[in-house]
Formats: sequence, C-alpha cells, structure tokens
Amino acid sequence: MTCSPEEISHHLLDVARKAGADAADAIVIDGSSVSVEVRGGALEHAERSEGTDLGLRVFLGKRSAIVSSSDSRPETLRAMAERAVAMAREAPEDPFSGLADKDQLVTDWDIESLELSDPAPAPSAEALMQDALTTEAAALAVAGVTQVSDAAASYGTHHVHLAATNGFTGGYARSSRSVSCVAISGEGTGMERDYEGDSRTFQSDLRSAEEIGRTAGERAVQQVGARKPETGSFPVLFDERISSSLIGHLLAASNGAAIARGASWLKDCLGQDALPAHLSLIEDPHRPRISGSRPFDAEGLPTQRRAIVENGVLNGWTLDLSSGRKLDMASTGNAARGVSGPPSPSNWNLSLTQGDQSRADLLRDMGTGLLVTSMIGSTINPNTGDYSRGASGFWVENGEITHPVNECTIAGNLRDMLRRIIPANDARPYLSRVVPSLLIEGMTLAGN
Repeated sequence: MTCSPEEISHHLLDVARKAGADAADAIVIDGSSVSVEVRGGALEHAERSEGTDLGLRVFLGKRSAIVSSSDSRPETLRAMAERAVAMAREAPEDPFSGLADKDQLVTDWDIESLELSDPAPAPSAEALMQDALTTEAAALAVAGVTQVSDAAASYGTHHVHLAATNGFTGGYARSSRSVSCVAISGEGTGMERDYEGDSRTFQSDLRSAEEIGRTAGERAVQQVGARKPETGSFPVLFDERISSSLIGHLLAASNGAAIARGASWLKDCLGQDALPAHLSLIEDPHRPRISGSRPFDAEGLPTQRRAIVENGVLNGWTLDLSSGRKLDMASTGNAARGVSGPPSPSNWNLSLTQGDQSRADLLRDMGTGLLVTSMIGSTINPNTGDYSRGASGFWVENGEITHPVNECTIAGNLRDMLRRIIPANDARPYLSRVVPSLLIEGMTLAGN
C-alpha cells in the first residue's frame, strides 16, 4: 500500500520517538518529472523520474542528527530513526538548535490563493517534444544561426510535507513547466552562443515555444563579431536578464548564517544605507503562481511580506531559527531545507523598486560604456564586497550600441556599487526576482 507524504512524515515521527528521540521533524518530497531534448529535428534525450525522498532530524537535548532515504518501507523508517538517534548521541551539542515553540508556528494558511500547482492535465511526452522541436526550428529559421546546441522542454510536480513533534504538520503541491533553447551563430573560432527560456507554474502562462527559439537565435546572431572592449573606468548597464545577480549578492551578504559567522561585508551595516534612498527591496512569499511562493517555511513558521531594504536603508537579516538564536533575534520565517540537511536561511520572492526610465533611456544617458547581457565566473570577497566578474555584451558609444563585446572583466566594490544603482522600468513581473536593468557609473573594465 502506497502512503502519502503526510502519512510517511508522521510514521517517521512515531518511529523516532520509539527510538528514543526527545524531539524530531520530518520532511517528505514526492515528485515526478519529464524532460525532453531534441537535436537536428529528432529526439536526442528523454527522461522521466518518479520518487519519494524523505529526511528525518532527531534531537537528544541539544544534540541532533539527520538521516535521509528514498525508501519508505516501514522497516527502512525504523532503521532510519535508530541510526539517527545513535548518531545524535555522538554529535556535539549545539546550544542554538531545536524546533520552534508552539506559539511560533503558523496555524492557518490559504494555500488556494497561492496557486502553486496547475490543475490542468500534465502535458504528454509527445507534447513536450513538439515544443522542443518548435523551439529548435524557430531558432534555426533566424538568418545567421548555424546550429542549436540545446532545445528542451520539461514538466514536473512535487508534493512537500513537513511534520514535527511540536505539533506542526503541513504540506503543499507545486508544478513547473519550462521551455529553453541555446542557439549558436558563426563558425569555427567565430562561433557565438546565446539562450532564451521560460519557466512557469501554469502551462497557460508559458510563452510560446516559437518566441523562445526565435529570441535565442536573434540573440546569438547579435553576438557575431564580438571583440574585447577598452580598458578603463566606464558606466556599466546590467541587462534585466542578469541584473538580479547584483541583488543576489546583497541577499547573500544579509543572510543570517553569514552574519552569525561574521563573514559578510554587510555585518556592521544594519540600519545604514544599502541602496539609493528612493529604492526598496521587498520580499513577498505570497505572490500567486510564482516559484518562490510558499505558505510556511521549513520550520513551520509563517512566511511574511517584509522590506529587506526600505527607502535605501537595510532593515534586517534573513533568519531561520538557528541563526536568529545566534544573533538574539527572532526568525523571519525564511528557513529552507532539503531531505539531507538542516534548515538554513533563504529568500523567497524579491522585487526591487523600478525606475521611471526605459532601458533605452539609460543607454542614451550613459554615453560610452558597456551593456552586459551575460556573465561567467566570479570572484567575490564575502568580507569586503570586492567584486570581479567576466562579462560579455555590447559596447555603447554616444548612447548607441555599436558592436558586441566579450572576454572582459568588470570590477568594483559591492557596497559602493549598490548605493549607486539607477534602475530602469523593464523588470518582468512574473519572475521570482523582479529586478530591472541597472546602471552603475564608474566601474572598472579590463579588456584590451
């Protein structure tokens, strides 16, 4: 008899108590996915996976241990619990570990309003292959595209359930649907590549496969003839496709785990300016149909809308229970976890205040500089915020794009960079991170 994720999680708690655990929590993830890749108008790879993964965390006082498995048979659950308790007895004490108190737990949530799972029937493997073929054909139809290295479509669902001996029990289902394409232009040493893709919770929201392929092809062709830019100090415009990476660095530096370790360039900046005064960074885990939405975190605490940065000022850290206890602060309801590790702080949906200018306006105003559309590698000093990344994109002179560029490095200091960003108004509202193109003046470019 097949058990539901909820039933398995409660079985895990029962066997943990019987094995001698003082407290425990269990997470069970039941999922399935189908992915299809095509090449040259024919199927190249198809994969289907189904499985149930489960994790058990037990506590003996302030000692804890975690075990995981993909086998939900009763004898396996008992063995997991016994092994976890034996491991916990040998583990060092952690004064900051432990489950949430009952008065911290979420007691009511509206899962329907979040629309995390598409009620429409799952697409067939044939439908996925047709999307991938359409995407490839659309890219190849763009003049100048010589090949498509990757055209793919996928669909997946998973059901998550969390239960703990403090009385919390809750779960939700999530679906995802995606199409992607990587196109290549030119030949030999002059080959260039670019991509496009879309991923949505609901099939009906997904952009057309033809549009995705065509966009990937057009972008690849635009890269033909790329060369190194000048070396010097220039304004840099981070395209909306990659601008969220800058905000990602701010989020990493304001993560409670990094703050508790003292390994963050923001550690002494609480209550200080982190962005320009007219900008705010808002986290909202309750946006419908968005991948980062959830009704509760991985410790059973309610998720909440909050201003990480408000009117330029850094308001607080992103905390789970453990990092909050280390910093003598309350959790912000941002715990995330998989089946084989403990909870850790993580951010949900983010949106940065948009500007009142278009990307074209910012290009016009920047004069001569670099429009970055792709980045590779990174050297980020977590303690100082010193920033260096490989980049490619387009050179801009007198406000006009003149030619593609590659093999350059952009550098600066994140603390200074983020306080000087100028946002455009082109952010895509359906993404989990809604961040527009961002202009930063006076960055260091290393090219020729």
